[in-house]
Amino acid sequence: METNDRMKHNAKPTILIIEDDETVRKSIAGYLEDRGYNILQAENSEIGLEAFRQSTHEMVLLDLRLPGMSGLETLEIITKEDANIPVVIISATGNIEDAISALRLGAADYILKPIVDMEVLLHTVKKNIDKARLVQQNREYKQNLDAIFKSIKDAIITVDNDFRVVEFNTAAEDICGLSKCHNTANSEEYKSFMDSCGGQCIEAINETMQTKRPSERSRFECCRHDNVRRVVSLATYPLLDANNRFKGCVMTLKDETQLDNLENDLHERSQLHNIIGSSNEIRKIYSLVDVLSKIQTTVLISGENGTGKGLVAEALHYHNSDTNRPFVVVNCAALSDNLLESELFGHVKGAYTGAVNDRIGRFQMADGGTVFLDEIGDISNTMQLRLLRVLQEMEFERLGESKTIKVNLRVIAATNQNLQKKVRSGKFREDLYYRLKVAEIIVPPLRDRREDIPTLIDYFIKKLNKKLNKNIKSVSTDVQELFMTYKWPGNVRELQHVLEFAFILCDKPIITLENLPQLFLKHEKTETKPLEKKERFTKHAIADALVKTGWNKSKAARLLQIGRRTLYMKIDEYELKEV
Repeated sequence: METNDRMKHNAKPTILIIEDDETVRKSIAGYLEDRGYNILQAENSEIGLEAFRQSTHEMVLLDLRLPGMSGLETLEIITKEDANIPVVIISATGNIEDAISALRLGAADYILKPIVDMEVLLHTVKKNIDKARLVQQNREYKQNLDAIFKSIKDAIITVDNDFRVVEFNTAAEDICGLSKCHNTANSEEYKSFMDSCGGQCIEAINETMQTKRPSERSRFECCRHDNVRRVVSLATYPLLDANNRFKGCVMTLKDETQLDNLENDLHERSQLHNIIGSSNEIRKIYSLVDVLSKIQTTVLISGENGTGKGLVAEALHYHNSDTNRPFVVVNCAALSDNLLESELFGHVKGAYTGAVNDRIGRFQMADGGTVFLDEIGDISNTMQLRLLRVLQEMEFERLGESKTIKVNLRVIAATNQNLQKKVRSGKFREDLYYRLKVAEIIVPPLRDRREDIPTLIDYFIKKLNKKLNKNIKSVSTDVQELFMTYKWPGNVRELQHVLEFAFILCDKPIITLENLPQLFLKHEKTETKPLEKKERFTKHAIADALVKTGWNKSKAARLLQIGRRTLYMKIDEYELKEV
């Protein structure tokens, strides 16, 4: 029988009495039953052993003088089958030597017959049951600790005052390269072993030994004897004995190699200069920027206000190029024709009323680099014609001057308008449109790449913490859910402004709904029809999201706007497998 089954902490402990004297047996049974014990009785060893094997007990009261099989033989069988159950011998006064033999065979205690004082019996029973329970609790506690110790994926190593390894778990063998021989390693051998992986471990242990305080080391590289590179974090903590005396320390090491690699990989894939995101749409932009930044060709960037067209222009200029080259920005929508012409091409003194000095234009300032013409769709037909010549010939004259100035630069233009529609309506020159659109990058609105919202939130939180000298950790679940369903007509710029407003009001580590602008909260959220909600959980929708995200389940869940646990359940339900 299993020990755990025998040692159930019942309200009424069960005691098996094996005694051939019916008077003595019934007297003991009646007395103990009156005091809250369940009693099973057996008149000989054979019946007693059968009852022992078929039921659970917390104690056996065993007479040594039994008909047939003796009490000592019965004791041997019981202790062999379950060494944890206490067996108390009931021994006649003349059988004291047999009682001593019984104790040697594993009996817990003995009581002499005749039993004159039943209180002595009760005390003996209670004492041995309590002791057996305590032993069993300690055994279970140790077994649980051993199981936890062995199953934890972090390395755990305990070291005594002399730096000898006392104990370590399986993970320590893998992470640190420890083997069972290190259990007997002396001080110098152990220190030498730890030094071979960089010395951070022994340094932390030394600190705890000297200060009797915990110590930590975060994210450092270590190499084992086999030269396997790992990134680990460690913590040491003092070990105390029962009298609170220092007896060494325990060290835990977490292998963060995979996490470190994933974070590095994620950082590379989720950010290019100041463009943030890892959605398919943004990754396409990363690829285009990588290609177009290497060649000096005109690029047209299209997209709604606030999507980050200016950031794409900066990435085109700075990625894969000399950062010392000029990057000159012109907001075409903010200037009238006369001012824009002067701004772009420059003028000489007296070219027009108010031109009191010579001025170099933006094209000349951008020579050797890039000029970024923002909101190009707003310029007049006259400016369109003049700009066309610059794009074709890369030359121009300043206002009031006939001298031609040649430049060597890249032109990047951006618009939030549909230039094709303007061409069809005659409001934009077709030849200029195609001259600008040698290559085109379309920046998607935020509502079409919602899976990037959590990444953008993290990015802006870090940025705003630095700007506003705060220490905000994250947004609440309610805020994140609202952000994931909101239409974002102002796109990424609106998200940044909402978070900045929240930062000003928030005085806690977490941004909550009450920190958001009231006007923002009153905006209509994106409505999801019941049918659309159902469609998110279809086999086709789940499979399509997994394929689009390269089976990245976190991204697929964000794309579907469902929880990861729900996604895993649906994958199992539909028996979807990556191919």
